[in-house]
Parts: sequence; structure tokens; C-alpha cells
Amino acid sequence: MKFIDEVTIEVQAGHGGAGARSFRREKFVPFGGPDGGNGGAGGSVFVVGDRNKRTLLDFQSQPQWMAGRGGNGEGRRKDGKTGADLTIRVPLGTEVIDLNTGAVLADITTDLQQELVAKGGRGGKGNDFFKSATNQTPQHAQPGEPGEERKIQLSLKLLADVGIVGFPNAGKSTLISAISEARPRIADYPFTTLTPTLGVVRAFGDRTFVVADIPGLIEGASDGKGLGIAFLKHIERTALLVHLVDVAGPLLEGNEDPEAVIANYNAVRRELCAFSDDIAERQEIVVLSKIDLIPKEALAQLCELFKSRGTSPLCISTATGEGVKELVAEMGRLVFGTERRRDGAENPSDNDAINEISIATLE
Repeated sequence: MKFIDEVTIEVQAGHGGAGARSFRREKFVPFGGPDGGNGGAGGSVFVVGDRNKRTLLDFQSQPQWMAGRGGNGEGRRKDGKTGADLTIRVPLGTEVIDLNTGAVLADITTDLQQELVAKGGRGGKGNDFFKSATNQTPQHAQPGEPGEERKIQLSLKLLADVGIVGFPNAGKSTLISAISEARPRIADYPFTTLTPTLGVVRAFGDRTFVVADIPGLIEGASDGKGLGIAFLKHIERTALLVHLVDVAGPLLEGNEDPEAVIANYNAVRRELCAFSDDIAERQEIVVLSKIDLIPKEALAQLCELFKSRGTSPLCISTATGEGVKELVAEMGRLVFGTERRRDGAENPSDNDAINEISIATLE
């Protein structure tokens, strides 16, 4: 299924029906009086969260959405039918933005959450409504009011607790496939991951958290190079960043260059800062990946270099499994211990130990 995370659509709420101008005309009823019914209200447009949706692909082929129109009033005090409401189902994490004003109309984060985005027009009053002691034969009725019409943008931001970032081929897809049942495309060339991938990870017994694999950044991404920064919005809701740094290339035996690893780390940090100060300040775990491919002495030297600059990295190899459980444990501790936890789950106590770290079913 093609991943689409931003679309523009037009929504039109239903117009209200017109009120009726009518007078009772029956045999043996010489003074029937006004009996025009009211028009029905137009249908409104709602967006509702659907946990089974993963993309905004459906909206590319249907850019216009319209609710039902209200029925006109009729004689004999018959009111018009109310127009049918329109419900638009969107993935969780979708923001609805009015393109004319820039206002955020809705932020859909929970299943079945429903928000109004365009209100239907009111139905007009029939002439029966206006009769009174001083106006016993009103000659006028109201037209229906138009429904709201908006041009809106649907912008999907994945709901994840942890965002994995790093250069292409840093091992992000391999890591998420190792700790969850997500199966992203994996190959030995850059940019094999072209869309974000979600995986569910289990830790602390039955507790789970969601991890997002964000397609690789390169230096200059904020200026549009590579995949640009289009996918970084998907980590705006995360509580924690896991910054994966590939050490294999710069530290292969005979070609050790620890400063190149530091430079790669700093390059990604610059792109994060260019995108958002808030994301750049997010809690971060620095992870050195592919450590099975380099000499232990070179790895120890690199870790000391990071520590001298105020960062204590974790070291993993998804090929051998070394350090992976420890990384999942650290992610779990930080996610469950942060106030940004997206589902409001209670935090485990400091004395809680990890009872189980296992693969969870992908939601």
C-alpha cells in the first residue's frame, strides 16, 4: 500500500432546505391559515479516527467531499428532512488544517475520536412559524442557509513513542525488524526505506511502546537534498529519539577514523535543529550500530571520544544480537518514565525490573 501522509481536499456541508410558503385550502375550511413547514438542516462534515487506516491514499482519488442537503418544507406543516451528515475516516495522528486561515480544526489521536470540520446550514422557517395575533397570514418564508465550505489539508503525523533517526544504512530498518514484527525493506544500499515504518515493542511484562523508523537523513536534508526533511514531522509526537550511528565504515580495520563517526552524528543533529528546536531538544539515546564489524579497541576508543563530549552511547549489533535487549530496556525505561507518554499509562516504579522483552504483534 502506498504511503501518503499529506493531502488537500475540499469539504462542503449541506445547505439548509427552504421553508414553505403555503396556506391551507380545504373544502369547508374557509380560514385555514398558513401551514408552510420548515426546511431541514443541512448535514455536517466530521472527521473520525480509524485505527485500521495507515495512510491518506484514499483522498488522492476523491478530493471533494459533500454532506447531504436539507429538504425543503412543504404545506400542511411538513418539515423537510435533515441532510445526512458526512463522516470522513482518517488515520490516527491526522491533523486537519484550514488552508484559508491556517487554523488547526482537529487533531485526531484516538480511535473513534470525532471532530466537526464543516457545519451544515440551518433550514429556513416556513410561513406557519411567523403567524401571530398581529400577523395572521404571513406571506413570507425563509430560504435555507448555506453550509460551510472549506479547503483543508490532512497532515498525518505518526503516533509513536520512539523515533529512530540516522544516516541511510545506519541499520534503522534492521533494528526495528529485530525488536518488533515490522518488516521494512532492507538492503545494502542507501534510501531503501522510503516511508516511515511503525513497530510495537514489548517490555516490562505486558507494557508496549511504538517505535517509528524514519527514512534516512543526509547532510543538507533541510535544504531539500536526499529525501529532505519531509518525514521528520512523524517524530514530532515522540517522547524519545534513538539516534543510530553506523560505525562500520569509518572504523573498519586499517581505515580507523573515529572523528568521521562524530562528524556523521553531528550532521544529523544539525538537520534536526534546522527542522525544529523542539525535536532537537528531545531526549535522545545515542546508539553505535554494527559493532560486530570493527575491532574492539577501535570501539572502546570511540566510546571514550563520545563520553569526552558529554554523551554515553550504547553499542549494538543486530546481526549478533549484542546490546539489543539492553537498548530495548533503556527505551522502555525512558518512555514509561516520561510525561510525554502518549497513552497516559502509569509509570513503573524505579524498582521495577524488566520481566520480558519480546516481539509484539504489529498493530
